Amino acid sequence: MTSELYRNYIAGKWVDAGSGQTFERRNPATGELVGVFAKGGKEDVENAVQAASAAFASWRLYPAPKRGEILYRAAQMLLDRKEDLAREMTEEMGKVIDEARGDVQEAIDMTFYMAGEGRRLYGQTTPSELRSKFNMSVRKPIGVCGIITPWNFPLAIPSWKMMPALIAGNTVVFKPASFTPRMGIRLVEVLEEAGLPPGVVNLVMGSGAEVGDAIIEHPDVPLISFTGSTETGTDVATRGARVNKRISLEMGGKNAVIVMDDADLGLATDGILWSAFGTSGQRCTAASRVVVHRSVQKELSERLVARAGGMRLGNGLEATTDIGPVVTERQLETINDYVHVGRAEGARLATGGEIARDGELSRGFFHQPTVFDEVRADMRIAQEEIFGPVTALIPVDSLDEAIDVVNGVKYGLSASIFTADINRAFRAMQDIFTGILYVNAGTTGAEIHLPFGGTKATGNGHREAGTAALDFFTEWQSIYVDFSGRLQRAQIDPIEEDGKP
Repeated sequence: MTSELYRNYIAGKWVDAGSGQTFERRNPATGELVGVFAKGGKEDVENAVQAASAAFASWRLYPAPKRGEILYRAAQMLLDRKEDLAREMTEEMGKVIDEARGDVQEAIDMTFYMAGEGRRLYGQTTPSELRSKFNMSVRKPIGVCGIITPWNFPLAIPSWKMMPALIAGNTVVFKPASFTPRMGIRLVEVLEEAGLPPGVVNLVMGSGAEVGDAIIEHPDVPLISFTGSTETGTDVATRGARVNKRISLEMGGKNAVIVMDDADLGLATDGILWSAFGTSGQRCTAASRVVVHRSVQKELSERLVARAGGMRLGNGLEATTDIGPVVTERQLETINDYVHVGRAEGARLATGGEIARDGELSRGFFHQPTVFDEVRADMRIAQEEIFGPVTALIPVDSLDEAIDVVNGVKYGLSASIFTADINRAFRAMQDIFTGILYVNAGTTGAEIHLPFGGTKATGNGHREAGTAALDFFTEWQSIYVDFSGRLQRAQIDPIEEDGKP
């Protein structure tokens, strides 16, 4: 741990906040100081946007394969520093070290992947309906991208946004979450060392009300990519729409695992535990619902209770820890409030349900892994995102009923089904309306080369990861080249049988 002062990054320089103000971040497992950080504001955002706007003039013309070479170098640096970055991540936001390594690996994978797009960035060529005419489309960068990211995947999610933005020729003003500013700094340090020109990426730390709002409302930031709560995302979209900004939203989830009567219950148990309690349930893809066929409900419940009850809470840096802390005391209280709500609604608390305060756990923000049984689909704990280590078993009598329950929430990010019947699996693929669906796996584990995102209140139609991410960060230009030497009018001038107009 350190009391080092970490600064904003603007126009290629590490600088104090214009106000001179700072804020602290402490380890949610131990309370120890992680660092002191510059607390930016509107003035700092203005400077960052000016730097990004100036850099865009040359960066958009920098050959895309050469942009890719910078990202290749950055990816290798991330790989070389993987263990150090993972340990710092665990100190800053609490997830267990194996999961932190996975978070870093996602950033490595995305950076390598988007580096390769520097030699593709495919457009289209099509035949023309007229003679001696060539048709094609190309991608063009948009300008300064405002990137606002959450704390639960503090390297992976920024990489999902920044790498496609950069490879396409955009510049960036980046606000990392206030709970994980150091990881944002580490990513920018790598890009700087890899050779990114000054001003192409700028980092301003601080609150959403100060820094986030200033980015969203700035007239020279035409594009905003936001990941966070549905309430905040809806507000971002509303304000952005007033000034015609392009907005990408990745918001909440209420994800479900279906367990049919023919499922491998051992495999299903493994998948549920990982999906429900990984990152202490603080994932947008976390499995907070288990839609289980009534004939196997009792056995599945017993398996989950036995396993969850044996999971060890503790500092994520310790090899024996299964579940780390949640991110803040406020989040801890919110999670426990939902436990009380579930009990009041009549759900049966099968295991857990308490804030853990024994011994060294009292220094941090720990909640027991919690399983509710006999939950109705209309209960609040089955409808609202909890964002903690809580899952709810909802019994059903058929696949049709299970699909209705899965679709019966306002969100639509991820779902899964455990079954040995391929017909049931394909029914789920056809009828479940989520952005991601797993068969015989949990609800987490997306890979970076397929689109990531959700339906309904989870998002607004854009996707991150894969080549789909490039659609958000680029504008299509259709180009028509007429080399006939005369005016040809599409849809008007006829083509004769001999092919001559």
